[in-house]
Amino acid sequence: MSLLTHVLACLFGMGSWVAINGMWVELPLVVSALPEGWLLPSYLTVIIQMANVGPLFVTLMHRFRPGALDERPVVYCVVALGAVATFLLAAFWKRTVTFGAGAGGVERSVPLLALSFLLSVVDCTSSVTFLPFMMRLGPQFLTSYFAGEGLSGLVPALVALIQGVGLVECRNVTAAAAAAAAAAAGGVANGTFGNSTTMKAFYQPANFSAEAFFVFLGAMMVVCLGAFALLNHHPAVVRERKDHRYLGEEESAAAARRDKREGLSLRGAAPEERPMMIDPLEPPPRERRSSFGMGTYSGGEVAFIFVVLAWVNALTNAVLPSVQSYSCLPYGNRAYHFAATLAAAANPVACFIAMFSSRRSLMLMLVLTVVGTGFGAYIMAVAAFSPCPPLVGSDSGVAIIVISWVLFVLTLSYVKVIIGVILRDEGHSALVWCGAVVQLGSMIGAISMFPLVSVYGLFKSGDPCNTKCLN
Repeated sequence: MSLLTHVLACLFGMGSWVAINGMWVELPLVVSALPEGWLLPSYLTVIIQMANVGPLFVTLMHRFRPGALDERPVVYCVVALGAVATFLLAAFWKRTVTFGAGAGGVERSVPLLALSFLLSVVDCTSSVTFLPFMMRLGPQFLTSYFAGEGLSGLVPALVALIQGVGLVECRNVTAAAAAAAAAAAGGVANGTFGNSTTMKAFYQPANFSAEAFFVFLGAMMVVCLGAFALLNHHPAVVRERKDHRYLGEEESAAAARRDKREGLSLRGAAPEERPMMIDPLEPPPRERRSSFGMGTYSGGEVAFIFVVLAWVNALTNAVLPSVQSYSCLPYGNRAYHFAATLAAAANPVACFIAMFSSRRSLMLMLVLTVVGTGFGAYIMAVAAFSPCPPLVGSDSGVAIIVISWVLFVLTLSYVKVIIGVILRDEGHSALVWCGAVVQLGSMIGAISMFPLVSVYGLFKSGDPCNTKCLN
């Protein structure tokens, strides 16, 4: 029965970010049909940060009205909203609205942008509702949840690969034809005009439509909703939640009041009858080192944990993903797809490792954060040198950039799991703050990178069909 709970926790976690992750991997197919073109990722970045009003509201409710907000109705609402919005996206993503009359009218993809905002609210709010709900289950199921959260990026990426999104065919064309094609697309072609030939990238047609892909994402949200319902009501899962140590703070308090009404007291009850309101591993109140959570860590250690959490999520959720194409495409389309797919797979692998070895060591957390940041620094340096980074055009360059992406995601994903396990032991409110800091770090990273990438254009795209750099 524990296996069933592990599977349900994993499926529940998959619904956390599957919609927005799916939107990102589908962009190469979507942008060609929409008036915004490749400006659409910039708009999505801003929309995702605006959606942090959801987690902000939940966090403020927990801060100023503790116990007034039950996560379960909120989770039901946001997951159902995500499923409906994703199915609507499948029907209306191509629709546009024209602002202005006559030839001066400007087309904008209002339905897609509005539905993307709703999906962003759903996914951002999951950070401060899904994790606290996991307090109601045993700590061993938290790593399964994190594995599912990692799969929320891997599964859409694998489906997009099957779909053939972003697969490029390099063809010989004359420079004049390449220039005409680039001008028609609003870009500039490289090379000399005349009868000389150059390699040009042509995106291959997808094996199935974007509508079918969005329907798949909607089905994933329905699966998440079903898994959540079973985690609440399946008899096998309910039996595992009988121990009060695994209940949320509100349920534990309610259990204590119920026991008191029944005439049971902590002093009068036999040891085996006492409600397990206090974790046996919790230090006595006089030995507590801070007022945070269970008092296991000092104030400085708590600050260190949250700073690392914000830093790691800023890197993995915003800073490095914004330059992934710049760091990989100079080495070719194959390097880009290998890096994107294997890095997405590294996240659930890190969670799988943590299921068997999740050491709650702050020193290990620091070391892994430094190592992961080092790989991230190399990736950022490669992106800064794009389109002519080191070892461009060589197999060793491809291998190094792919391995760097995999190890970057693997190490920092393991750090996130360690922090999640630590904060789970500190109680319900600690996991609420965990989700809030995750969103805060991601927002700071996105706000920092947006002007560098989209406004000042400090990064230059590589050409998957022309990796030769001329000095």
